[in-house]
Amino acid sequence: MAEFEPVLLANIHKTDSHTLPVYQAAGGYAALKKVLAGMSPVDVVELVKASGLRGRGGAGFPCGLKWSFLPKDHPGPIYMCVNADESEPATFNNRILMELDPHHVIEGIIIGCFATRASTAYVYVRYEYPTAFQRLQQAIDECYASGFLGKNIQGSPFSLDIFMHRGAAAYICGEETGLIESLEGKRAWPRIKPPFPAIEGAFRKPTVVNNIETMANVPHIVNRGADWFKSMGIPSTGPKDPGSYGPKLYCISGHVNKPGCYEMPLGITCRELIDRYGGGVWKGRKGKAAIPGGLSMGLFTEKEFDTPLDFAVPGKVGCLGLGTAAVTVMDETYSMIDYLHNACRFFAHESCGQCTPCREGTSWSERILTRIKHGKGRLKDLDILLSIAGAIGIIPGTTICGLADGAAWPIKNAINKFRGEFEDHIKRTNPTGYAQEEPAEALQLVELVH
Repeated sequence: MAEFEPVLLANIHKTDSHTLPVYQAAGGYAALKKVLAGMSPVDVVELVKASGLRGRGGAGFPCGLKWSFLPKDHPGPIYMCVNADESEPATFNNRILMELDPHHVIEGIIIGCFATRASTAYVYVRYEYPTAFQRLQQAIDECYASGFLGKNIQGSPFSLDIFMHRGAAAYICGEETGLIESLEGKRAWPRIKPPFPAIEGAFRKPTVVNNIETMANVPHIVNRGADWFKSMGIPSTGPKDPGSYGPKLYCISGHVNKPGCYEMPLGITCRELIDRYGGGVWKGRKGKAAIPGGLSMGLFTEKEFDTPLDFAVPGKVGCLGLGTAAVTVMDETYSMIDYLHNACRFFAHESCGQCTPCREGTSWSERILTRIKHGKGRLKDLDILLSIAGAIGIIPGTTICGLADGAAWPIKNAINKFRGEFEDHIKRTNPTGYAQEEPAEALQLVELVH
């Protein structure tokens, strides 16, 4: 890959990078001034559409297209909800931006609100991010004091208020309608759609929900243009693939020598991320598997490490998608049984319980994996787990939101790609009962203690 100059992380190593003077010294808020001086909301929407910017929060939906879904003649108010929940395991790219360059994010939010005619924005921050919350609030206060927020921003007719809202540590609030329900003070149960938030969102008014990293790209598109943005990444391959354009923040963690957050154009391969930026697999070991974009996306085997990390290709090797581009590496010594047990335990804990297939399916999966892990597994359990994984989620049409799909994909990938390891573990730890066909006995809590 040719040498790449970071733009999203360009300021983070500067002293006091989180403050307004430092951000302005680097050209901050020039994009906002450009928008207010000579662009209409429609101009901004069309520019973002032309850039091909897709949401960085997981789903990868085209950002400008989402903005265009808002009703054109609605009298208002229109709201913007910024998803800063970032509860996907091993994901921390949003945290880097919020803590070290919050004005970068806020400028994108203000431009996005101008484009969508939103008069109020809510930033929904993960409860476990106290520093991010404080830095964003400080930046918002600086913006009010400097005329970048409030009434008649920079002498223009445009007015905007931004409010911070701290979540309550629930993974489900990463789903946009679950976030809206929580914002309204209710239990964070995702809503049945339609209506979609663009028609009926926060407080039953038209609402756009965007991710932190998505908004951080907007000022650069305004300053540099759509052609600059589309000069990076992977072009569209057909009508069903809008392309994967622009810079992307990749997290890498797990069994690597240099875990961290790195910025590259979309489409770098998993192997290059591990070897060039992550410093290779730790302790001189070989890689065994990698999660390509957060726990819910499933698994690459080592043979699939050359897969490009864009919005299209991970799905071609059986993963759910790119997700948050948070890569977690597992070395050759790591147990896939431990991996899948941890994944199932997480999703069983985070299921909101509204949809029966998700509530029961994630719970059953965790119980089965717990039994396998403690030497009471049966070969039949693997097919039962795959049956559960195939019957829960939006993709088979049994749940309201995608949490169940995220719970299913680790099961599908781990068992299908590493079935031999699961069978060997079951036979080794349960030599007299692995072939049992009758219903398994319940695993008592007292057994786990010992």
